[in-house]
Amino acid sequence: MKGKIWTKDEELKLKHLLDAGNPYYLIAAQMGKSQEAIRQKLIRLGLKQVEHKQSALACSTTSEHTPPQPLPTELPSVEEALKILAQALKLANNPNLNPTEIKRLHAVAKLAKTYKELLADYIDYRSIEAKLIEMEEKYAQLAEKAKGDASKPDTSTMVQPTAK
Repeated sequence: MKGKIWTKDEELKLKHLLDAGNPYYLIAAQMGKSQEAIRQKLIRLGLKQVEHKQSALACSTTSEHTPPQPLPTELPSVEEALKILAQALKLANNPNLNPTEIKRLHAVAKLAKTYKELLADYIDYRSIEAKLIEMEEKYAQLAEKAKGDASKPDTSTMVQPTAK
């Protein structure tokens, strides 16, 4: 389905915004058009090469298409991740899903699995780290005690002088 015809002014504005280094999502917002419309127009104008999908599940989540996401200050809990997965499972039961929605739900399921695995590794590393710190503290205490014992003479093997 074809969209609205671009005016010469819109094409000039598009080129100007692109030359200024703006990402697609920002250009689309400023021009009141979809990111896909921006991408297609850039291809037609010869300002962008045609991208080939690498797989059926490839999606456009590059930094030029989506706003940069800030890193979370805290990790989501397992419960939060499970709630997201549960919602995705509910949505997956809808028989009227289009292929894009199915791909998105598939991505959510894969991300949930990956998160679970990484969280398990993270928790395991944290427990190993805690155990290592505990062992280092015990070693330091033993080393300190050994130093103290080394400075004292060992009287158990000394011959005691006898009184005459």
